[in-house]
Amino acid sequence: MEQWSSRLGFVFAAIGAAVGLGNIWRFPAVVGQNGGGAYLVPYLIAAVAFAIPLMILEISVGRSLKADVVTACRQIRSEFEIVGWLIGGSVLAVLSYYLVITGWVLAFVTFSLTGTETSFNQFTNTYQPIGFFLVSTLLVGIVVSFGVQKGIERMANVLIPLTFVVLVGLAVYVATLPGFGEGVRFFLTPDVAVLSDPLIWSAAFGQVFFSFSVGMGVLLTYGSYLGADANIPKSTVFIALADLAVAFLAGLVIFGIVFTVGGEPTAGTELAFSTLPAAFEAMPFGSVVAVCFFGLLFVAAIAPSVAMLEVGVAGAMRATDWSRKRASIIVTGLILLAGLPSALSYSAVELSVLGRPFLDALDSTVGSLGLPLGAIALIIVFTWAQDEAALRAQLGDSVVLPLVKYVVPLVLAVVTTLSVVSGIDFTAWRRLPGAGTLSNLDLVTGTAVIALGLAVVGWLVYRTRHAGRRSP
Repeated sequence: MEQWSSRLGFVFAAIGAAVGLGNIWRFPAVVGQNGGGAYLVPYLIAAVAFAIPLMILEISVGRSLKADVVTACRQIRSEFEIVGWLIGGSVLAVLSYYLVITGWVLAFVTFSLTGTETSFNQFTNTYQPIGFFLVSTLLVGIVVSFGVQKGIERMANVLIPLTFVVLVGLAVYVATLPGFGEGVRFFLTPDVAVLSDPLIWSAAFGQVFFSFSVGMGVLLTYGSYLGADANIPKSTVFIALADLAVAFLAGLVIFGIVFTVGGEPTAGTELAFSTLPAAFEAMPFGSVVAVCFFGLLFVAAIAPSVAMLEVGVAGAMRATDWSRKRASIIVTGLILLAGLPSALSYSAVELSVLGRPFLDALDSTVGSLGLPLGAIALIIVFTWAQDEAALRAQLGDSVVLPLVKYVVPLVLAVVTTLSVVSGIDFTAWRRLPGAGTLSNLDLVTGTAVIALGLAVVGWLVYRTRHAGRRSP
């Protein structure tokens, strides 16, 4: 059984799993679209009351059962193995298009280094996105193939400190720009009037779920490599603080740049690939800043990609007699095939589903809806179906137990439902300027995913209540 060489190695790897594009790219975009500083209030509440308890649960279960998510579910009861496979499958589906976005970042790193001036639209009108997707996927597969200590931990020990060094350096530079003060005011000054809007709370809890990589079996898998002497609550708080620090520093950097060049802070996902490249061209030392920013973004994308791939590789190794290298090759190959339609959708091919890019359709179903429902199923398995004595041995009698057993699944269910319901324009809810609505396709597929998820959750509850529980 592989193990981390040190508790610091685990902490760095877990920070890498949590700190990703969700912090540096998505977090500022969501803040900009949800009232600026007002969004930070529910976000911090969600981080403390939702993300940290769920992180503790996942890591504790992984360390106790010494298993990946599939094996852990099977250890609780054999019928629950399918839940583990569904969660693992959802994670790998997300990874398949996450690596496409990672490829975009790698492309812009390359363009910044070579001085190539190109827009995102020009880039995606070529076949280059496919090549950069292949390179990113192979790189992640190589890291995982080297194992926990020589691959994942060694990568994290280099990349995580580098992330903070580059991010702090960028923050110091941006603090000298004329728009920094205005960006800070937008970012940190809350408009309490919008806090009564349920959509801002839904967005905050959804972002925390995405940003901290919780409920996906990633931290459970990493916890299985953890020694018995590790202080999980202390490590979890440190990981969460690092995650929040990266998100806040990224917000300061991005909004400082946007307000300096007169950009639009509510531009959303266009911030990274459209607004900022144009801003870099107009800034002093813009080419250097561009290399640092996109290099930082690429580092932030690689570490969680490695963590997600490890979920699939660990599951394959424990379900078969495959070696790590063989499992890494096979699972990486499957990811390449699964991600190709998403890569093609943002290329000269323009592969679409009912008029929408394939990547967008996959993100709005599996990414936005399937993962939260999988997290609810994971919580039910490990808090309701697991033997109570084993659960208390893992979590103790702290406030974490009632939070993960009752509060977190309820919040996840509400947030997931709101993400679909918000597509119906309730004007009383629309207090945020430019609040978007889901397409008809999102409503149909979202409702279907929720219905399927409710069926799985209902089956779990039924099995929990009508079958004898067994301790791991």
